[in-house]
Amino acid sequence: MPHFLNIESATAVCSVVLSDDTKVLSMREKNTGNNHSELLTEYIAEVLAEAKVSPSCLDAVVVSKGPGSYTGLRIGVSAAKGLCFSVDVPLIAVDTLTSLAYRAKDKYPQENYIFCPMIDARRMEVFTAMFDSNLHRLSDVEAKVIDEHSYENLLADNLLADNRILFYGDGAEKCKSVINSNNAIFDADILPSATSLIRPAIQKFLSADFEDVAYFEPFYLKDFVAAKAHVKGLR
Repeated sequence: MPHFLNIESATAVCSVVLSDDTKVLSMREKNTGNNHSELLTEYIAEVLAEAKVSPSCLDAVVVSKGPGSYTGLRIGVSAAKGLCFSVDVPLIAVDTLTSLAYRAKDKYPQENYIFCPMIDARRMEVFTAMFDSNLHRLSDVEAKVIDEHSYENLLADNLLADNRILFYGDGAEKCKSVINSNNAIFDADILPSATSLIRPAIQKFLSADFEDVAYFEPFYLKDFVAAKAHVKGLR
């Protein structure tokens, strides 16, 4: 059974899991905000030590590839690539929204929901996609500005029948005030976790769907825009 080191750093959640097939051997996870650079290396060392697994015994390193936080993704992918280079193991990248779809399915296995994970971008914008209850993708990943008309056709009672939409992730809470429908369900507690990388990573491992470690880059979806400092006396 494959041993994976799974790294999730695409949002405020910093999560590292060592897995053996689908079994979690060791885990560190915290909703940390902006200190991934301080915690990630520590978490990696701790989960390997706790499970008494040498990095050379890994079969692959798995990383959440985005979309998400520019800085968080850079930190996670850099750590993953560094491990792959040092012990010569494959790199597997899992779309962050796909991972979130698995997360929702685990919480609502019997519900016939449409899953709509939302990763916070800026203002009323989110990174999002839609999945059916069997985790088949229904829409492409997009950066979407949410307003009162968003999803209104899908949420119409006569169109959806039993297929209500579950909005979740760290971008969903801010959308709750503008998406008004009996068919809209919000769950602020479903956030990314490295545990949800494991099953899609196993599928990629079995089909040898690996990344080129030298050239792989995170999926940012949008260009990074640095905030400009305003200095008194300068324009």
